[in-house]
Amino acid sequence: MSTLPPEVAALDLKPAADCRYDVVSLGEVMLRLDPGEGRIRTARSFRAWEGGGEYNVARGLRRAFGLRGAIVTALADNEVGRLVEDLILTGGLDTEFVQWRAYDGIGRTVRNGLNFTERGFGVRGAVGVSDRGHTAASQLGPDDVDWDRLFGEYGVRWLHTGGIYAALSETSAETVLAAVTKAKEYGTVVSYDLNYRPSLWKSIGGIDKAREVNRAIAPHIDVMIGNEEDFTASLGFEIEGTDIHGGEELEVDKFAAMIRTAAAEFPNFKVIGTTMRGVRTATINDWGAIAWSPATGVLESIHRPNLEIMDRVGGGDSFASGLVYGLLDGQPLQVALDYGAAHGALAMTTPGDTTMVTKAEVLKLAGGGSARVDR
Repeated sequence: MSTLPPEVAALDLKPAADCRYDVVSLGEVMLRLDPGEGRIRTARSFRAWEGGGEYNVARGLRRAFGLRGAIVTALADNEVGRLVEDLILTGGLDTEFVQWRAYDGIGRTVRNGLNFTERGFGVRGAVGVSDRGHTAASQLGPDDVDWDRLFGEYGVRWLHTGGIYAALSETSAETVLAAVTKAKEYGTVVSYDLNYRPSLWKSIGGIDKAREVNRAIAPHIDVMIGNEEDFTASLGFEIEGTDIHGGEELEVDKFAAMIRTAAAEFPNFKVIGTTMRGVRTATINDWGAIAWSPATGVLESIHRPNLEIMDRVGGGDSFASGLVYGLLDGQPLQVALDYGAAHGALAMTTPGDTTMVTKAEVLKLAGGGSARVDR
């Protein structure tokens, strides 16, 4: 008889000994160019990082939590692509499933994605300017990856992908569907972050297309992640009396009602998780998270009002990686949720998309630890 919590046992995770990878992410990895404390429009120098909504989760699981990970993506074979590869290797992920595309010398047919990001401060919000048209990752097709080798021969305990990658092109949406379908065939748990971005969908059909694509993917997902706008825009679940574009802080009980509606329509959802953020300024946010499973109902994390933030980009991805780590580790959903909320909070205290924290720091904060000096 399983000694695992019922919400974890329901995931039916493959044994680590039977798999080469604990986690694999499918998504685009961009070069992030960061002007530091300044503005993009007046910058004379940028710091280079790598980042991407799906990638950040696998990298966090590798660097913060020590798990074995890989990335499935594509890069244009030029010096920028090789820089991104070097950053991925520094992040500790296996690059065997990175597809390389011949570069034409101009970028007319294939390019690498760039993401200019300024952090914001006080009343000035963060700004992101993406330059990702015709990228290699957006052109990755469902037949370009040997899914049987990845999920069958090598073995993967957990696949993570999301709505940012699915929005890049018709081809990327098809690739996501191929990946999640094959993952389920081999018994791999699949998580998906809805991550609705209006700028990605507006030229290819807008919110209607977002719902069409995400509702086709949703039946294959075990762990669905997203905030209230994600569930409304990407899946069509409305909360009566709430304007998702109005900037209002959502009450937990209202979002809990939405979660139950989503779970009823998609009974394959074994866990649903979301961050709950109240934006006071660019550098002061209320921060917390909730999660749901059939066995536990709705749970709330430790709530952190007036959380001080250095760089909010990637906070949700770090929440996801903390949540996933807890579930892979066999922890009750409440513990996994607190890991996720703590990891997201810590990741936002450092610059860049990706985590710089340790598992010990996450566990300390999740357990109620403070910011006193460790000596």
